[in-house]
Amino acid sequence: MNPATAQAEVIVDELVRNGLRHAVLSPGSRNAALAFALHRAASRRRLALHVRIDERSAGFLALGIAAASGEPVAVVCTSGTAATNLHPAVTEAGHAGVPLLVLTADRPPELRAAGANQTIDQHGLYGTSVRWFDELAVAENRPGQHAYWRGQTCRAVRAALGAARPAAPVHLNLPFREPLVPDEPAATVPTDSDGELATDRPEWCESLAGRPGGRPWTEFAEAPHEPARYEPDSPYGLVLLAADGGEHDLDWARRLGWPVLAETGGVGHGGETLLPTGMWLLELAEFLRAHRPDLVVCVGRPTVFRQVQRLLADREVRTVLLHGRSDTWPAPAHDVSLLADSVDPTAVTPDPAWLEAWSAADRKAGEELAAALDRESCPHGPVVAARVLDEIPADSTLVVGSSNPTRDVALSARARPDVRVHRNRGVAGIDGTVSTALGVALARETPTYALLGDLTFLHDTNGLLLGPHEQRPDLTIVVCNDDGGGIFSLLEQGDPAYAGTFERVFGTPHGTDLAALCAAHGVPHRSVGIDDLGDALRYRSGLRVVEVRTARDGQRELRERLSEAVASAVLG
Repeated sequence: MNPATAQAEVIVDELVRNGLRHAVLSPGSRNAALAFALHRAASRRRLALHVRIDERSAGFLALGIAAASGEPVAVVCTSGTAATNLHPAVTEAGHAGVPLLVLTADRPPELRAAGANQTIDQHGLYGTSVRWFDELAVAENRPGQHAYWRGQTCRAVRAALGAARPAAPVHLNLPFREPLVPDEPAATVPTDSDGELATDRPEWCESLAGRPGGRPWTEFAEAPHEPARYEPDSPYGLVLLAADGGEHDLDWARRLGWPVLAETGGVGHGGETLLPTGMWLLELAEFLRAHRPDLVVCVGRPTVFRQVQRLLADREVRTVLLHGRSDTWPAPAHDVSLLADSVDPTAVTPDPAWLEAWSAADRKAGEELAAALDRESCPHGPVVAARVLDEIPADSTLVVGSSNPTRDVALSARARPDVRVHRNRGVAGIDGTVSTALGVALARETPTYALLGDLTFLHDTNGLLLGPHEQRPDLTIVVCNDDGGGIFSLLEQGDPAYAGTFERVFGTPHGTDLAALCAAHGVPHRSVGIDDLGDALRYRSGLRVVEVRTARDGQRELRERLSEAVASAVLG
């Protein structure tokens, strides 16, 4: 067994011992030893191996699996620009708290000095986006190497999982010297009955076996953590569920009688005090003046709505942040008065009139909003989002794209606590979302749907590249195709005063035939109108794309009509 093979086999074995169940691999030459080791582990069902030819898609696939499972996922690539293509997914994972294990192969130092092909400086390549970086020494057949490889692998997994801190990506750079392929066929690498490396290796200077019983090389005792509890001093509070709020137990909000408003509207969260129209109510200045809270408990980092930022910037409203990252916590409007882990619901006596005032407004807004959406004949984003939420089955997962879809889902104000939601809101990019959705579907193993804009879909069509040996998840991708960047028509640059510039540099029409694109990938495609969307969404196994043609013209006017309808219902 040559040193590159020995090191790769040991690292993969130790990753499995540390709980690795999924690995995503992009093909290359310098990472060949890792490819052989991963394939061998997968053939013995020690892990699930996913192969993607595009490193950017591979990174987001790993991100989706890790985000949905909460478990570390390895993504493995060769050297050079291959490694740089993982950077967008690493950045998202760093801001979203996702345990990504990035293993990049590299040239040994003497080849770097010689300016070898596909060679860049990979030391600290991902900067502050990773929690921990290490470059292993080039493998040699000498005593002490085996323990060093296993120990550093345990260190990487520990850093990714975060222990008392939230999860984060880590980067392990692995320089390999030739030969890069096994001296013997990979299938004959000696293993024991569990598929782990055999102890006796006569050609190697020391045993390559791990700890007995499949245990990790280094185990960690859990340090006790004393949660910081917040004791409110007013019964007039609001709860805001933001991007990385997770699946918090909100029983304390119910006991306090506090309205709960979520960035996803009524989707993905339950509870007696959740208000699906919350994002609309925050837009009503007159209502908010009469029902201004004394404090807002913000769970996670708000990323979508400007009305949320305005509320948190109100100096008459105290902001309490529930967030696990005491080192890098976000500071909405730079006015966080307290950072805590939980809320004590016994600290104050609830005022039932407070919750009833907000709930009554929510009921009025919800009824009028549903009627207003039904009146719309053009399938703009909120109309499509409402229909999708009406039709997808219980216990499914919805992956929501950035830009308009994440807003449309909230503004449709549908109550779907039985649907799980995933959004790439770490840095809220549109790249890699198709691959992220595939990863979420593979991890959840339940019917999964994605609601994406056309530019988001086109940004990651390589996510549809699935080889004949790859698992195809049950994923329906709904594409709202308005032939360009619809989000910009709702922002300042969408003002008619900029019409002469808008279409070329913001609207960016593309004219792509999505049916032909899907056909090229062998992915079923169906183009439907809003009335046929329900039938198209009925559960079918496998990967497919449902396209809904929408219009960019009139989106601003639609939002104004919906806002006027809500205001009329609530304010009279």
